[in-house]
Amino acid sequence: MFPEYRDLITQLKTSDRHFLNLFDKHNTLDQQIKNIESHIEHATHEEVEVLKKQKLLLKDQMYAILQKVDPATQ
Repeated sequence: MFPEYRDLITQLKTSDRHFLNLFDKHNTLDQQIKNIESHIEHATHEEVEVLKKQKLLLKDQMYAILQKVDPATQ
């Protein structure tokens, strides 16, 4: 996710508690979706779609923070 921001993500994970929270929630949802798709966990199609939308919202929020903090975009 966002390879162009890899260093900034590493920095924000240690200095920005809100970003870290978003990052952790995103990763948790990602793993849950993978588990469902691998039939390790069970969920309906609708439940998976809700999880994917939540994950996308978190990703959008992280991207907004990255753009705001990135000196190259200022």
